[in-house]
Amino acid sequence: MAIAPPENGTPPDPAHPRNGFDRFFEISARGSTMSREVRGGLATFFTMAYIVVLNPLILGGAVDGDGKKLSIPALAAATALVAGLMTMLMGVVGRFPMALAAGLGVNALVAYEIAPEMTWADAMGLVVIEGVIIAILVLTGLRTAVFRSVPTQLKTAIGVGIGLFLTIIGLVDAGFVRRVPDVANTTVPVGLGIGGKLVSWPMLVFVVGLLVTLVLVVRRVRGAILIGILVSTVLAIIVEAVAHVGPSFVNGKPNPKGWSLNVPELPKKIVDVPDLSLLGHFNVLDSWSRAGWLVPLMFVFTLLITDFFDTMGTMVAIGQEGSMLDERGTPPRAKEILLVDSIAAAAGGAASVSSNTSYIESAAGVAEGARTGVASLVTGGLFLLAMFLAPLSVVVPFEAASTALVVVGFLMMTAVRTIDWTDYEIAIPAFLTITLMPFTYSISNGIGAGLITYVVIKLAKGRARDIHPLLYGVAALFILYFLRGPIESAVH
Repeated sequence: MAIAPPENGTPPDPAHPRNGFDRFFEISARGSTMSREVRGGLATFFTMAYIVVLNPLILGGAVDGDGKKLSIPALAAATALVAGLMTMLMGVVGRFPMALAAGLGVNALVAYEIAPEMTWADAMGLVVIEGVIIAILVLTGLRTAVFRSVPTQLKTAIGVGIGLFLTIIGLVDAGFVRRVPDVANTTVPVGLGIGGKLVSWPMLVFVVGLLVTLVLVVRRVRGAILIGILVSTVLAIIVEAVAHVGPSFVNGKPNPKGWSLNVPELPKKIVDVPDLSLLGHFNVLDSWSRAGWLVPLMFVFTLLITDFFDTMGTMVAIGQEGSMLDERGTPPRAKEILLVDSIAAAAGGAASVSSNTSYIESAAGVAEGARTGVASLVTGGLFLLAMFLAPLSVVVPFEAASTALVVVGFLMMTAVRTIDWTDYEIAIPAFLTITLMPFTYSISNGIGAGLITYVVIKLAKGRARDIHPLLYGVAALFILYFLRGPIESAVH
């Protein structure tokens, strides 16, 4: 996607930064402006603010090996704190418009697979270990070297796949696409709305918000995505005030026509004191003595692979969206970006909120014109405010925020034209990378399938020299990743 047009008719002059702040963050050098950065930071926050609510629900709904639960208010405060600090660190050190927060998928792994085998402190200790290992890989240059060993067109496919992944996340979160119940006696896994129909007010809000956003994008209105989120949220508040739709679960019973996650109501209380009692509750040693060596080792390996490659994919996708990649498909300050991400993983474990990682929702901010770390400072600052303004952070429902994910998915999909689909040696791995991300709900699965297939096809064609030596090791690790279930069963 090309850099957004200048807002005042005069493009920024890369050779003449306005001041020291501009020079440090390279605002003019990257063709951006302060207004675009602020707007982008706002858009990113609104598209991922749900994590302050969702992460506590996932972690707080599980019990550890001792039958204990984590406090949901404390989880919410710590989630916002770590996301805010790590995103601002990304802004200052990585100087890249990418926000970080507790990783979805990873938090479920911690909650439902790792914690039941040990205590919460032990489980979070494994997350800290994983973050430290990744940091070492970054400092030694191995993580960056692996990133650069991936063929450029395959990196493009990763970005496209993530775009489709974002799209299906948005459609599912909004309830526009839903899983077809097993009792429906059909082989179709998903369908439109409820019973193939759009029959709820929240779905109407999503459709109207999406159409408004698309029209604004087509007309190249500045702030289109952010305006779309705000318009959808206002509409949702009005609908809830009139129709009293309610949440998707009422007294433990499903309400298919209810709002997903957040009910769009103006809160009675705006400011609250954050509970930070979970900070520092981790243990890096006890899990090994309690669960044996294999279980913690496999969990650390799974966390490592997921974080290692999810961030690489996200970084490429965001750089691709903002036209910030060099000829090798690498964004600026890649090593610093990866280092902050590894620190965030360890910080998430130390704060008992699971591994923090980069969020692809940051592409919403890039689509709004963000190109530098200033946008991350804005997003991070809003997360810190969310600790105190938790009631306000839950006003925006999924149905409003998800419009941004679908639009950004389209924008990222446009890069598919740069892949040579006549060359099967790269086209087939690219195809698997693109399709498996949304269809398996995992960035790592798509990257793994693409890299393994690329290596196998090159070897089968007798073109082993075309394969970067590091890719053999990466492909082998992904094979272990995909076979971790049978390996665990065989050892047990």
